[in-house]
Amino acid sequence: METKGLKILIHASPFFAPFLIPVAIFIMAFFVELDEQVKRLSIQALLFQLVMGLLIVVSAILSIVIIGLPFLIGFLIMTIIIPIIAIIKTLQDEPYNYPIVGNWF
Repeated sequence: METKGLKILIHASPFFAPFLIPVAIFIMAFFVELDEQVKRLSIQALLFQLVMGLLIVVSAILSIVIIGLPFLIGFLIMTIIIPIIAIIKTLQDEPYNYPIVGNWF
């Protein structure tokens, strides 16, 4: 089964459904025979979005005292750039692991 489309959907999910799509694909992987890479990418994408969301919230709270403003900007940029890089790597048929959570799974 061609999984390139699912991988692109997982990587693009932060732009329209950051938590729903990875969870749905991970659950679907148990009922439909999908390769392990799709399962791994769905968990990585979900964990990446959770970690980045947590970091953005903490940075937003700390930006009240100005200390977290550069971190907030950096994390917001990472939340946009990292999925785009992952989509490009997937289109070129290269494996991609998310930073921060890539080595967890």
